[in-house]
Amino acid sequence: MATTTETLEFNRTSFTQTGPYGDWRDDLESQGFVVIKDAIGPEKAKYYQQKSLDWLKSFGTPLDLDDPSTWTAENLPVQNKINTFQGYSVVHEKFMWEARMEPKVLDAFSKIWGTDELLVSFDALNVTLPNQVDKPAQKPWPHVDQSPLRRGLHCVQGLINLSHAGPEDGALIVLPRSNTVNEEFFDTQTDPSTWQKADFRYFSDKEMKWFEEHGMKPMKVLAEPGDLILWDSRTCHWGGEPTEKSNTIRTVIYASYSPANLASKETLELKKQAFDTFRATTHWAHDNIRIRDNIVYLPDGTVDPCNRSKPLEEPEYTDRLLQLAGVKPY
Repeated sequence: MATTTETLEFNRTSFTQTGPYGDWRDDLESQGFVVIKDAIGPEKAKYYQQKSLDWLKSFGTPLDLDDPSTWTAENLPVQNKINTFQGYSVVHEKFMWEARMEPKVLDAFSKIWGTDELLVSFDALNVTLPNQVDKPAQKPWPHVDQSPLRRGLHCVQGLINLSHAGPEDGALIVLPRSNTVNEEFFDTQTDPSTWQKADFRYFSDKEMKWFEEHGMKPMKVLAEPGDLILWDSRTCHWGGEPTEKSNTIRTVIYASYSPANLASKETLELKKQAFDTFRATTHWAHDNIRIRDNIVYLPDGTVDPCNRSKPLEEPEYTDRLLQLAGVKPY
């Protein structure tokens, strides 16, 4: 890759891992992902899942989570094709912020970055209803959430798991160790002139064969309610669909954290704008801040009459929450 001043500036926040650590960070570094067991505990997971499902049922439709015949698009708030909800101000619901502020979740990211002065992403809620009759299964969409223009570790993504994720259930799929060959892949298999700053990049079937030839095969990440799953944004991954044998409603909250001192003034301004208007951003906390539209559209292009411009239940705006949001300095 030709090194330019622009690329160096774009790459300014890379972080060098200095393992071995003798703990789960070694797996994060060598495998590209790790499951931290019982990070919030099963009872807390049950609470957050119930709050998530209560939110799902709050739109006045005939949705009955005990009756799969009611699991149809017309009875559900609009979600994207990967089963996540980002609209309706859901990312700023009180229960979402409570989950983001769980002590062991914060501790895990503090351990990664070496600081407890963190920012958090305004990320999505995922509720996947198995065997939803009017929704075709999503094909694998392997991708990374870091531009090849960035070198080194820049982002660690997180998933607060609120439901059982077994072999038949919806779950995160990763390509173990793909983070360790990320730069080799882009440098040898792609044309640098095609690289973009966007921190998102799909892999084609042909490109996936390169990883397979290097001994890497997809793996479903199994987890229990209360577990925290972390992965390097250079790790190839995607959301795995449930099989026909699953009866588990997958429920997860996505949350990524990074040091506050990595954020530019412009980034903090964008985070404040998103926070003040109850909108979602991306998987990143300190950079790559793209504010999502807060207007939800139906498939026919009209505005959803159930659109919400503020949460049903706003969080308590403590100093710690405002610091994590990037609204109040440390």
